[in-house]
Amino acid sequence: MKKVVSLVTIFVLCLTALAGCSGSKEVDLKTVLSDINAKYSLDLKELTDSNDLKKYYSIDTEDVKQFAAEINSDSNSRVEIVLVEAVDADAASRVNDALSKTYTSIVTQYSGYNAEKLPMVEACKVTQDGNYVTMIVADQGPEILETFYGYIK
Repeated sequence: MKKVVSLVTIFVLCLTALAGCSGSKEVDLKTVLSDINAKYSLDLKELTDSNDLKKYYSIDTEDVKQFAAEINSDSNSRVEIVLVEAVDADAASRVNDALSKTYTSIVTQYSGYNAEKLPMVEACKVTQDGNYVTMIVADQGPEILETFYGYIK
């Protein structure tokens, strides 16, 4: 009987260890974005309706498990933070593609009309980590991305 209990205990510990190695954990993206706002003193317009993702980024709402997004579309100092958790890996790939197209258009816009801010935009990027996809375009974009990673890893 002691051997059975020991084996079951070892099995449960192994499963727990493997579950902890999955890379990403469950987080509330609205809370993450709220914390980012507080840390970086951002004052942006929140996108609250998932249809806004379709409107601004051509993201199918069926692909989205949860999201948090805020924008300031002022062409002189455009700031966009989009955090999406997709429903699965295929959906995450589609979200990544949609945000990458938007990011490319932002780079093109800055190349033609606001070249002095272009290095800031080029320092930002679209990222995918598991089912989480982000597009962060802001003066402190790389630091904001690291803050986001602190929540999901």
